[in-house]
Amino acid sequence: MNLVRRLAVCAAVAVGTVLAPAAVASAAVTVPFQINPAPFGNPNGSFDAPPVRCVAVVGERPGATTVTGGEKGGWGCLLSSEVRWLNLSTGASGSTRLSDGLNGVPAQAILQTGTGQVAIAIESAAGTITPGVATFYVP
Repeated sequence: MNLVRRLAVCAAVAVGTVLAPAAVASAAVTVPFQINPAPFGNPNGSFDAPPVRCVAVVGERPGATTVTGGEKGGWGCLLSSEVRWLNLSTGASGSTRLSDGLNGVPAQAILQTGTGQVAIAIESAAGTITPGVATFYVP
């Protein structure tokens, strides 16, 4: 019986060492960044045009990034804005638009960037906006 217990403990330790890195690697990481409005060409913004805070969420799905708002419920990022990305590790690139935020669904875009170091830029077609830029690793 003692031998069976030892084998069970060894098997549990072996399985734990194999599964532990997978659990750590699958944890989602939120990378915040901001976009600065520049009313009348003023890069410092103004009291009526505060900075826009967005986040990139990585690690939820392999090779994918979700760009959304940094406020409660995923709100706060620019609606219907252009998101351009470049995977610095593979050279792959692309662009998409953030959703329009209709029907109570916050603006977001899911980018299929692949694994590697990724840079993104969000540009708005509405007014003078300093693009928001972020870099992060996508597992």
